[in-house]
Amino acid sequence: MNAQIDPALRRERRLYLLLTVVSLALLGGALYFQYVLHEDPCPLCILARYALVLIAIFGLVGAASRSWAGIQFARVLAALSAIGGMAASGYLIYVQVNPLVSCGYDVVEAFVDALPTSRMLPQLFQVQGMCQTVYPPILGLTLPMWSLAAFVVIFLSLALRRPRRGISLR
Repeated sequence: MNAQIDPALRRERRLYLLLTVVSLALLGGALYFQYVLHEDPCPLCILARYALVLIAIFGLVGAASRSWAGIQFARVLAALSAIGGMAASGYLIYVQVNPLVSCGYDVVEAFVDALPTSRMLPQLFQVQGMCQTVYPPILGLTLPMWSLAAFVVIFLSLALRRPRRGISLR
């Protein structure tokens, strides 16, 4: 028996696929800054990358979901990942405006570089820079500020969105 997917659920699934694409595009932008503009990622930048990867994964979970429970599961985990990204980006902004605070070659870097993904995909997840290094701003904002804005938008789009479930006539 081939069950029809509720049109509202289908629309919600497409939005989660869009969330995945946006997260991967932001991750691609981070790699562009690293490899083309030679702006090396610090430990907090790498933590923000992990948040983007998790958001993309949970976006795929939502896109593949065939139930509203699956959508809710993906929403909660993606929102929590966005909060983690906001925390990493927000703390990086704090570090950059307070030069006496450090996050470079310390416990955060040791933790990030000890993760298995750092050894499996060093091009993506290995620390290469210092948090205190401030690169030229883009349209008046530093990269951590743009990152924070992106995570806030992702979080708000998940937290404030109330999916309209289809009305079943059964």
